[in-house]
Amino acid sequence: MGAQGSLARQLLGWQLIIVFALLACVFGYSAVQSDRTFTDTQGRKLLAVAEQVAATAGVRASLADPVRRDALPAFAESARTLSGADSVIIAAPDRRILTSPDPNQLRTELPLGASTVLHGRAWVGEIGGQLVAHVPVIGDAGQTLGIVAAGTETPGFFEGVANSPGTALTLLAIATVVGVAGSLLLTWRVKRQTLGMEPRQITALAEHREALLHGIKEGVLGLDEQHRVTLVNDQARDLLALPEACVGRPVTELGLNERLTDVLTGRAQGVDQIGLRAGRVLALNRMPIARGAVVTLRDRTELATLREELEATTRATDTLRAQAHEFTNRLHIIAGLIELGEYDEVRHYVDLVSQAHEKWHEEVTAHIADSAVAALLVAKASLAAERGAGLRLAPGTRLDDVDDQLSADLVTVVGNLVDNALDALAGRDGDWIEVEIRQDGDAVSVVVRDSGPGVAPEIATEVFTHGFTTKAAEHGGQRGLGLALTRQTCKRRGGSVAVHNADGAVFTAVLPRRAEVPR
Repeated sequence: MGAQGSLARQLLGWQLIIVFALLACVFGYSAVQSDRTFTDTQGRKLLAVAEQVAATAGVRASLADPVRRDALPAFAESARTLSGADSVIIAAPDRRILTSPDPNQLRTELPLGASTVLHGRAWVGEIGGQLVAHVPVIGDAGQTLGIVAAGTETPGFFEGVANSPGTALTLLAIATVVGVAGSLLLTWRVKRQTLGMEPRQITALAEHREALLHGIKEGVLGLDEQHRVTLVNDQARDLLALPEACVGRPVTELGLNERLTDVLTGRAQGVDQIGLRAGRVLALNRMPIARGAVVTLRDRTELATLREELEATTRATDTLRAQAHEFTNRLHIIAGLIELGEYDEVRHYVDLVSQAHEKWHEEVTAHIADSAVAALLVAKASLAAERGAGLRLAPGTRLDDVDDQLSADLVTVVGNLVDNALDALAGRDGDWIEVEIRQDGDAVSVVVRDSGPGVAPEIATEVFTHGFTTKAAEHGGQRGLGLALTRQTCKRRGGSVAVHNADGAVFTAVLPRRAEVPR
């Protein structure tokens, strides 16, 4: 239970305190109302009794003639008996009591308090714990012959409440029963909603949750039914580059890209959904709950980098394999011509092959001064040739030697765009890919055209989303991060990438020479 008692007992105790506090207020209000009712009702009654005695001719005559004052007690006692008052007192003008039920009061002064009876006006009020009505006895000449005082004891506090209409004690009993029943029902409901846990258990659970959220290496993001952030740990804030005051804000107002917004809101479903943010590759998993969802995030940047390096190695291997295959075919041709004794044809064929290779190499190196980009284009030509396509440079292509970071980004962009173009081609004879690289002031533009079917206009902006390709749209497949990384690379440098159709797909990427600081 704990030193503070169970949750049910605490709730019951507080409810009872509230109920009894409320009843105390009702009790006090009932007492005040009872006192006012008693004063109003009994005051009028006592005033009527006193006025009746004061108006009696025998009383007036007895007060006017001192010899006849012995008759006054009969008038007073008769009025007291008939009215039910506790006392009816008759006093002389000098306040000396002439008749009273209490013999000890005879010949003493009548207490008047704030009474106005000496001024010839009737008065009702409390004096010495009694409710008293004072009425002057007026003679024929208008003089004051005496004072009539009718009084009754005022009830005590509890007596007045018990005798009041509605009976406060009954109200107390009913309210107590209702309050206890309501408290028990409330405690049962609260216990059910808290899964039977006590306050100390709930506190410990909250402390453990906070420690867990901020101690794990994964990011955790909580969302409500309106996709507003309800909780976020430090790792999630760092991975998503969220502002400090993000709790309570919808995910659509956090500056996230469309891909991350789709995953966080549930429009994109699945396990280990990939998103890009601030130069990081993130794996997201969304778990719906009763009133919202919880999203976990993991940093897969290193894995994605290794994957890209592996794919680059694979592409290099494919390129070497294509070159080896091409070289083997040429050796077979040369060997066949030698066996046939066609030595002049051998010489002519070797010169032709050598000239074609040297021509492409010279064309690339003449227009591309950066060795990494030039080597990439030379290698891609062999891969394109194996797939039955031609790779060429567009007129006006020019690239001077650039810094290492821009060179690496250009290799990523050019390589992914050329690979995408090769995937889009149908392998028909005469297919081609054209690469154009231009230096436009403070930026480098890369344009890759192909003779393929192009990109449907309605998905032109979606092809740069991770996992979306025309192949994925048609067959449910998923090609990878190529175009998504291209877009991320361009955006990281403050550039852009777009696609349109002109007798095939035309991808245009712009990379500023000076990269922006990642968000």
